[in-house]
Amino acid sequence: MQASIALRCVRPAAGRPCKAAAQRRSVQVAATHKVTVLAGDGIGPEITDACLKVLTEAARAEGEELAYTPALIGGAAIDATGDPYPAETEAACKASDAVLLACIGGYKWDSLPNAQRPEKGLLRLRASLNAFANLRPAVVLPQLADASTLKREVVEGVDIMIVRELVGGIYFGEPRGFEERNGERVGFNTDVYSESEVERISKVAFEAAMKRGKRLCSVEKSNVLEVSQLWKEVVTRVGKEYPEVELSHMYIDNAAMQLIRNPKYFDTIVTGNIFGDILSDEASMLTGSLGMLPSASISEPGKPGIYEPVHGSAPDIAGEDKANPLAMVLSAAMMCRYGLGLPKVADRLEAAVTAALDAGFRTGDIMQPGCTQVGCRKMGEVLLQQLGVAAGAKA
Repeated sequence: MQASIALRCVRPAAGRPCKAAAQRRSVQVAATHKVTVLAGDGIGPEITDACLKVLTEAARAEGEELAYTPALIGGAAIDATGDPYPAETEAACKASDAVLLACIGGYKWDSLPNAQRPEKGLLRLRASLNAFANLRPAVVLPQLADASTLKREVVEGVDIMIVRELVGGIYFGEPRGFEERNGERVGFNTDVYSESEVERISKVAFEAAMKRGKRLCSVEKSNVLEVSQLWKEVVTRVGKEYPEVELSHMYIDNAAMQLIRNPKYFDTIVTGNIFGDILSDEASMLTGSLGMLPSASISEPGKPGIYEPVHGSAPDIAGEDKANPLAMVLSAAMMCRYGLGLPKVADRLEAAVTAALDAGFRTGDIMQPGCTQVGCRKMGEVLLQQLGVAAGAKA
């Protein structure tokens, strides 16, 4: 995005030519894209550092300017403020064009009361931005087909988009909590969806399917759950608005099985919060590693979305330079493509990742025989080098 500013000619003093009139030129000023950066916990700061260096260079190569605002979330925010999602962070996120999040959580905070745990910060972030639609691609790159625990012939060519409803369902439903019944403690949650909630996520999924293979599978458990019966009814109704899309329905247990047995059956999947949480992590193993999967959580037009890798904070390797930054970089690419309207920057980032893999560089989680194992910092350096090669080739 660029704003063109034409120089105006102010009447010059006698005998002095108007430079603006003489030059007849305009100045192109790149719009500044505001990004709130949430490095979070565990390996988050490491992968964020690597990602921002590559993102900044890719944007610079396209003449784009990004302004980063760092903020706290999760365990880091708890340690600093006692709140996993401080008011300052919420304000920064709402004022931005997009939110780039690494990961949150860790063993250190597991014993805290439920309302104070890092995961609550993530849920509150999603709710505050009304980021209701989570898009999680699971693409098996040809360079990594052998890294999957499944046979190459099963996973090669897999390209799935999972559209997960993110701010409703059992994770947010009320009532919830603990109480005593018949002399013992019980825990309870409520899985609830309204027609409007199902309708809006369905439309996102159908639109995604239209841009892909025009096949959409709705996953629920309507044989036993009333909430899933409503889900199926609404998705079917919305589907009539998209006659070009082939709509199918599948129970969650069967979907979990088919995702391993025959993943190429799926093109686009739409499902609720908890089922999407499970299926997207399962789909990640088709690719060989959680460290390769980005995601985008989008809201209504004009509101910032959240872009984050699927993997967790991996506290067991935090600070050891073993993390894989590629999912973070690919999440930044999704941010540029879907959130900031910078597809050329996204292309550069994705090309750099592909080039690094083609050159045989791997972090430990995706290491293969004959490849070169590198740490997080080195992979970031490799991406910068490949970005330069890609930029030179593109020019």
